[in-house]
Amino acid sequence: PSATRGLGHPTPVTTSLPREADATLHTENGMLGMGGEAHGDEVDPDLINAGKIPVKETDGCSYFHHADSFAMMRGGHLDCCVLGAFQVDRAGNLANWHTGKPDAIPSVGGPMLLATGAKQTLVMMTLTAKNGQAKLVENCTMPLTGVGCVSRVYTDQAVFLIEGDGRVVVRETFGCDFEAVQELVPFPLERSE
Repeated sequence: PSATRGLGHPTPVTTSLPREADATLHTENGMLGMGGEAHGDEVDPDLINAGKIPVKETDGCSYFHHADSFAMMRGGHLDCCVLGAFQVDRAGNLANWHTGKPDAIPSVGGPMLLATGAKQTLVMMTLTAKNGQAKLVENCTMPLTGVGCVSRVYTDQAVFLIEGDGRVVVRETFGCDFEAVQELVPFPLERSE
């Protein structure tokens, strides 16, 4: 199965998967076989993802207690998770549950279990924060969600492969070139071959 957090940038993943994709989606609030977003007459107020967005069922969908869903995440039963992030560093460390600011409201729980329990953690985020600073950083300065767990980062400007040895490879760019992306990121990047 594949897991999506259901909040922020990862939310559209459920509606973007092609029909032929062999993926079973899980949501941490107790649904396996989650479909895409529901609209209009498809909406059932009892069928929502973790972000409280109405979703559809797929054939064979199953429901279970929230605690069982967390046990699935914690137990390494998910092949992949897609999470948003405040920061990702070149070692694949993830910060997405708290900004570290005293007045910020933390969101501890599901993201930590997903990041460390899934076999692969993918991140979707903008490359820069609202202040223009890169969110792909040398070392995370915000509280960590998971250590060395991120293998790929999808941003609005490029896709990055986190190699695990400190190397970060730019797989492809969108509307800009490698040099423009390198100017934004505060450590040396490598080009994909």
